[in-house]
Amino acid sequence: MNSQVIYPDLAGKVAIVTGGSKGVGRTIALSLGQTTSNVVTCARTRLADAVANPSKEELENHVVCDVRDPLQVAKVVEFALNKFGSVDLLVNNAGGSPHSMVSDASVNYLNKIILLNLTAPLYFAKEANSIMQLQPTGGVIINIGSVSGTRPSPGTAAYGAAKAGLENLTQSLAVEWAPKTRVNCIVAGPILTEQAQLHFGDARGVEQVAQTIPMGSMASPDDIGKAVCWLSSDQASYITGASLLIHGGGEKPLWMSASNANLTGH
Repeated sequence: MNSQVIYPDLAGKVAIVTGGSKGVGRTIALSLGQTTSNVVTCARTRLADAVANPSKEELENHVVCDVRDPLQVAKVVEFALNKFGSVDLLVNNAGGSPHSMVSDASVNYLNKIILLNLTAPLYFAKEANSIMQLQPTGGVIINIGSVSGTRPSPGTAAYGAAKAGLENLTQSLAVEWAPKTRVNCIVAGPILTEQAQLHFGDARGVEQVAQTIPMGSMASPDDIGKAVCWLSSDQASYITGASLLIHGGGEKPLWMSASNANLTGH
């Protein structure tokens, strides 16, 4: 039996989703659209170049922006405020990193990864909070983190360090900006998106990675979208400074597959 998702009512709320043209960001934006909120997306590319058959409303509410540029960030927040009259929700989703060992990476590359995954969310959070603090109902900021920030991440060390910093930043801003602005972090495990094979290899590699997760599968983008909607709602009105783990139980310890103790017949 298929169960229908019941989204919380965020009628009249204005949301900004960074990196909202594809992958998890696109799904978050669509999920928020189901709550009847007004959704502004931004990305470095035009929506028409990233999404097949976007609606007229989606095209009008998309802003081309490099989130690493504080001036462009300010323009996105200004756009949302001028068009809809408030900024109630910010989802700092834009981020990522290609695979590169630190010894092979340039200093410029490492700086860009940290700028994208840690400094840019700080820029956006600061701009959005300046509006939220003046609003009677305040606002909500949700940072999209990663399990890469909670365990060793060889090949994406700068990314993992930035995500660890993002989780700490979440806690600090939650204290600084309470009670008007709630700030939380979603710590996501592997997610099955259209780009999963870039990180995990071919279909067999994706399946093998999925089997290392206790739930037996990667998260779907919908899992993240539904969590964002819930954290944005009054149902989570007392939750701030928190890290919500969406990782299917995490990663099975390697010793479980290496050990020959406690096996049937031993």
